[in-house]
This record gives sequence, structure tokens and C-alpha cells, in this order.
Amino acid sequence: MANADVIVIQGSNMAEAHPVGFQWVMEAKKRGAKVFHVDPRFTRTSAVADAYLPIRAGTDIVLLGAVVNHILANELDFREYVLAYTNAATIVSAEFVDAEDAEGLFSGWDPETGSYVQDSWQYAGNEGDSGSGGTSEERETAAGLRHESHGAPVAGGAERDETLRHPRCVYQILKRHFARYTPEMVERVCGLPREKFLELARAWTENSGRERTGCLIYSVGWTQHTVGVQYIRTGAIIQLLLGNVGRPGGGVLALRGHASIQGSTDIPTLFNLLPGYLPMPHHARHVTFDDWVDGIRHPGQKGFWGNARGYAASLLKAYWGDAATPDNDFCYGYLPRLTGDHGTYQQVLDMIAGKIKGYFLLGQNPAVGSAHGRAQRLGMANLDWLVVRDLFMIESATFWQRGPEVATGEIVPQECRTEVFFLPAASHVEKEGTFTQTQRLVQWREKAVEPPGDARSELWFFYHLGRRLREKLAGSSLPRDRALLDLTWDYATHGPRDEPDAEAVLREINGYDTATGRPLSAFTEARDDGTTAVGCWIYTGVYAGGVNQAARRRPGHEQDWVAAEWGWAWPANRRLLYNRASADPQGRPWSERKRYVWWDAEAGRWTGRDVPDFEVTKPPSYRPPEGASGPAALAGDDPFVMQSDGKGWLYAPSGVLDGPLPTHYEPAESPVRNPLYGQQANPTRKTYPHPVNPTNPSPPASHSQVFPYVFTVSRLTEHHTAGGMSRTVRPLAELQPEMFVEVSPELAGLVGLTHLGWAHLVTSRAVIEARVLVTDRIVPLRVDGRVIHQLWLPYHFGYEGLVTGDSANDLFGITLDPNVLIQESKIGTCDVRPGQRPTGPALRELVRDYGDRAGIVPGSAPPAVTPGVPTTPTGTGDEEGKH
Repeated sequence: MANADVIVIQGSNMAEAHPVGFQWVMEAKKRGAKVFHVDPRFTRTSAVADAYLPIRAGTDIVLLGAVVNHILANELDFREYVLAYTNAATIVSAEFVDAEDAEGLFSGWDPETGSYVQDSWQYAGNEGDSGSGGTSEERETAAGLRHESHGAPVAGGAERDETLRHPRCVYQILKRHFARYTPEMVERVCGLPREKFLELARAWTENSGRERTGCLIYSVGWTQHTVGVQYIRTGAIIQLLLGNVGRPGGGVLALRGHASIQGSTDIPTLFNLLPGYLPMPHHARHVTFDDWVDGIRHPGQKGFWGNARGYAASLLKAYWGDAATPDNDFCYGYLPRLTGDHGTYQQVLDMIAGKIKGYFLLGQNPAVGSAHGRAQRLGMANLDWLVVRDLFMIESATFWQRGPEVATGEIVPQECRTEVFFLPAASHVEKEGTFTQTQRLVQWREKAVEPPGDARSELWFFYHLGRRLREKLAGSSLPRDRALLDLTWDYATHGPRDEPDAEAVLREINGYDTATGRPLSAFTEARDDGTTAVGCWIYTGVYAGGVNQAARRRPGHEQDWVAAEWGWAWPANRRLLYNRASADPQGRPWSERKRYVWWDAEAGRWTGRDVPDFEVTKPPSYRPPEGASGPAALAGDDPFVMQSDGKGWLYAPSGVLDGPLPTHYEPAESPVRNPLYGQQANPTRKTYPHPVNPTNPSPPASHSQVFPYVFTVSRLTEHHTAGGMSRTVRPLAELQPEMFVEVSPELAGLVGLTHLGWAHLVTSRAVIEARVLVTDRIVPLRVDGRVIHQLWLPYHFGYEGLVTGDSANDLFGITLDPNVLIQESKIGTCDVRPGQRPTGPALRELVRDYGDRAGIVPGSAPPAVTPGVPTTPTGTGDEEGKH
């Protein structure tokens, strides 16, 4: 990031939410980089940016799409990079119909399932290769997430037009798709003046290309939307068009919420993934081990996912050790199977329905930290037992005692059936182990002090829980118990508390030779015959040579700026992914200024400042033989080694469930009619029709004026996530002592709000109160001929701790992105009124009154397709080319 010539921060308030990392933005600025901040609210990030661009929450695709249009209409793309390294020249099926020609729906829409059949989106001649036949099942299991590292299944070879003139080549489809995303449309939809937009577009393009690179930074301001994946896709399209991927100062940087969120997806806490982004098997699709492996790789595809069998077999060998053999498919039968949506929000509704008996909470505080807090609390109040491991007595441990529903009479403490076990946890300074942070850097932390009293680490808790369960079942002859009894569960312990050895776990994650115990040094050593055991294949090398590479702390002044001996980055200690793209197709640096990795013809190998993200001895001139697959199918100029065709995807023929190209849809709750298409919201969004989960109406539905204002949330520097840690720390509590809402002077005058007085905000789910901060940090925007008022709230408050307040998350409903099942919790609609909220039963009565006035029918959800939009798009790509 420090080497960028332009930095665009969108969907993030980096200076306040990631202040340590923000030093590198300031370093880049000191070196001459231009910094742009796009946000609904003027923040500390905006204050040090070269330009601040206010935007209506939920409209980022329009702004980004207009940047794409600006690049293509003015031929500002880095043509040599685009032609060689992306799928711009690839020909798409004649059956494909763009959303531009069908009021916001792509071809393949299935009204029965509310999802797409992706066959018509494929490359020409590969219409049967989508591997889905329909995406409704993939949406239920968040199967799109398994594509985030390795791309969707497509054949390695596809028809291309290197002139980029074919009407169905990706480049031409892209031009047509984004043609209506103009500066004028940005002004109309986003509320951003045309001149401001052009300032951004010009700086982005002028500071990209052969000699210069630009960096794009986002965070949960992008992800937590019903089109969040498509926000990121649009950013990736821009960066590919400008040649900003795989090069220093370029890339798309996803800022993570705290120290090891990256680690929690690499070695996941997600229901649909196994370590190293291996997908969880589906009970119907992956009956056998071979079915599962073939669902990860794809016959004929290029790249390192072709070796998926070795990664999969080695993972199962790490789980079940001697019991896992080729003859029993490495105990594949022991793996749990997906049967549908097992995500956190479906779980909560299942709790309310009495389908879940017990629940473990670790590092989460859903009572105030997850969307729709009331549903979370009502769900937890209907369990048999709940285990909460935390540093403090958080709201998720006391909801039955002091939660808002106690005041309204919905939870009666004496009658609440849930037995809560609160187990004190060790903090990060009281345990050893690793963090994996934003840039994939694995860093070892030492234990500074012993945890107090009964506090224990997660490693201690789960190891000893597993040990006791195994002892309890030791004499069992039941087949169902073999998966637990056959686990490798032999970690050494030390100290008076029998703390498991964290380095032993890291060694298992790294992987080893099962015959000799030798730690593996690279993921290319993973075998599919049972001779290797690997806990997470992308981390192989972190314990190479029997040395904890994550514990390295060689100072920066003793090494070059890539700092390869500070921690360890997956994969292979590679600091910049896809860095083969930092050189031209012949292997020469694009420029001396951005020199990073290049082909050394004399030595016959790739070399440079970083570990090359390419087979080190494969020359740029290499062309694969006929019928090759896997790594051998990658040509010498295919830098995207994890993609199934070796190219960066401007157009996604598979893997993205809501469209091969990003398309602007309004948020699930919006006061504005979609100005671009007849389709109002993302038609494939995941909804949960349930009496506890109403959705505020949006145009063209009636009564959207009942909730006329837009609210958004984000974090403060002084508090951390839901506040369970920071609201108990006196200096932090003093710095931010109370829940508040920021409103513009115009909205304050319109509604009758007084600075430092009280306001209450109402949605169809909840009503909360907050102190009023009247400020010009948030301004009214003129959108499609009308004024839209936005409000801003911090999401850190709850009713426990030194400072308390209502939770902003209570206001949100449960509507999810279809690809990864993340909630839309960065935008909603509400009403705002002066004064404090009512208390007791009157609070629920106020919410019911608003629901009645909005015409909400309990248990219903808005239709997937907006009335009046045709659901059977017709036409061909050739007809598109004539427009």
C-alpha cells in the first residue's frame, strides 16, 4: 500500500477502524499518492484524504460502474495487461442475455427457486460446464464462498478474440453492460456531484498503468450488503482493467475487523468451509470422496486447484491419522454433511422454533452484536443450555436477566428455560498462538501473563472438552462414535493447568510426512496417498524445517521493504498474490519503478523481491501440451494460478450467484425506486419470511414513506465491535460515554431534534433511543430529484459495562447476500422522532403501530422479482452486439 500512487478507500473508515494499518496510507501520501475517501459520512479518514466523496449508502456499484465505463469509453485500460492476463478476449455463449436488456434480470432466471441457472452465462461451447444446473442449493449452503480463492469450474480452454471486437467477447459485453453507468447517473443515484466523480475517475486512471499503480481498500462497509460480493467484484474489475493486480502499490485490500478475522476464514469458523477453503461436502452432491474432490477441482481446469485431491486427503489424514487410509477414503464418511442453510441467522430462527437445544458462544456477542438483536435474544431464551466463554459478563450471558425483552414482558427471568454457563476466557495476552491479519500475515504471539483464576484459553477448553468426551465414549462400540474416537487427539500439554502446546498445533496445521514426521515445506508436497497429513494446506511452510516461521521478528532496517522475515504470509511466505502479473508476458518488469518479480533467463527461473507466485522454473514462453490440466496447463503467461483458466475474471461465468456482472440494485430497504432497472432489489437475496423478521417496504410497494430516512452504522476508534471489551475499560468508556446518533442540521430542523437532546429511531423490528449529535459530517443528498436524509450510528453499545446504551443492531432485519450469506447491516430505513423511546409494553405497541401503517403482513417477505419485470429474458448476445 505504501507504494501506491493513488489510494481509493470505499466502504471503510480506515483511519478510525484500522488506525495501525492507516499509517501506510499516510506513508503513501507522503510519497505523493492521492487519497480518495468515499463514504456517507465525513470521518477522520476523510479529513486526511485529498478528496472526500459523500455517497448515498447502498449505491457503490453505480459509482464504481461509472469508473468502469469511464475507463472503457475512453480506452484508458492497460491494454497489454488486459489482453494477456484477463478473460477480456474470451467469447461468451450466444444464449447469454444481459440484465441491461431485461430490466435487471440476467438470462437463466428460475422463478420457481428465485435463483439462476448459469448455463447461458458460460463461455461459448461450455454451456454445460457451469456445474450447477441451478443455484438455489448453492445459495442455501453459501457455496459461492468456496469460489473465493479458486474460482468456479470452467474448462481451461475457451474461444477467444484477441482483437476484442467480437460482440460476445467479455470486453464488448462489459462495455455495453456499464454504458448507462455515467457521471450523470452517479449524480442522480448516489447524490455525488458529477465533477467530484470525474476527479476520482481521472486520478484513478492517470495513476495506473505501466509506470504507476493504485490501491483499492474496503471493509465491512462493502461486505454487509445484499450485493456486497458484487461491490467487491466491481472493484476487482477496475483493478484488472487498470493493471493493478499482482503489482506493488496495487491490489484490492480487504481490511479485517480485528486481529485474526482472516485466520478465522483460512482455518474457518464458517459452517460451509473446511481449512484452506475446501468446501464442506453436501449430503446429496458429494456422497463419495471422489464426488467431493471433483466438486473442488474441475476436469480440464488449469491451476493449482487441480491438486485438490492431495489437499483433501491430507486434511482428512490430519484429522483421523492412522484410521484414515486410501481403502476407507481417508475416513471421508466421518465428515459432517451440509443439508441446507446452517448459518447463524437460520440458527437463530431455528432456536425460536425450538429446533436447537444447546449453543456455544465464543468471541461473539449476538445479543447486541448481530443484526436483529431482538431475534437473537428471543432465540437464546428458547434453548436448553447456553455456554458463554468471554472476558466479561456480556449481554449474551445476561439477556434473560436484563435484556430489553424483560422490560417488555417477552422474557420472564423466572420462566426463561435457558440454563446459562458462563466460563471465563483468557485474553490474547494470556495465551500463546498466532494471529493471521489483513494481509495474510501469520504472526506468533507469546503469552505475556498467566490468565487469572479460572480463565482458560480456547485451546485448553476444546482440547480438554474433546479429551473428556473421548474418555466418556471409550468403551463404545457404536459406529456413530468412531469419528470422535478415531480423531488424532494427542497434543502434548505443559504447566500446572495442562495447557496444550500451541506450537504442536501449528506443526499439524503446517503438515508433515506421516512416515518420518518431517514438517513439509510447501503445499506442493501434499499427497493423495496418505503419506502426508496437512491441517491447512495454504499454511504449509509456516513450520518448515521444524522452525516456527510465524515467530520471526527481524527488524525492518535489517531487510528490504518486502520484509520477508517478519512473520510468515500464506501461501509460501508470498507477500503479494498473483505477482507474476508484475511482469509483462515476456517476463520483464512492466517498469523499473514497479519492478517486483521477473524472469531471469540466464538463471532459468523467476526471481525478484518476493516469492514468485508461479512455478519458479516455468519460462514465459511455456505453452501446455494438448489435454494438460492442473498446474501443467498454466501457460507461461497465465498469472492467475488459482483460477480455472489462469486469467483474472472481468466477467464471472460461474461462482457468483447473483450475476456474471455487477448490477445496481437498491438495498432491501430503500426510500428510492431503482433508477436503472425495473428490478428493485437483488432478486437472489436470501430472505427469511418469519413473524419476528418483517422488512420495511420499499418502492414500488406502498407505504415506504412510513420509514423515510436512511440509517447506517460503523465503528469508533475508542470502542471495539459490540463493546464487550471496550465498554468495560474506564478511559475508553470516558472517551465515548453514550450511545448517540449523528444527524444533519437540515434533518434536525425538519424533525425537531435538539443537539445533545434525545431521539428515538423506529423500524418494523425495534425502536432505540440515542443522544443527538447535530453535525455537518453527514449531509442531505439530492437523489433522483428529491432530498434523501441519512443518519449515522455507532454499533458498540449494549446494556452491560461501565457505559450503556441501546444497540443499533436491534434496528436491522435479517436479509442476506446470496453468495456468502452475510447480512445487510450497513443500511436500513427508519423513522426518527424527538425524545426518548417508550418503555415496557408501550415500546412493542409503537413498533406494531408502525408495522400496521406500513402494511406489513407478519411472516411475509417482499417478492424476489419486482412486479412488472418480465422473468423470462429472451434474445441472444449477437442481438446485444447490434445495440
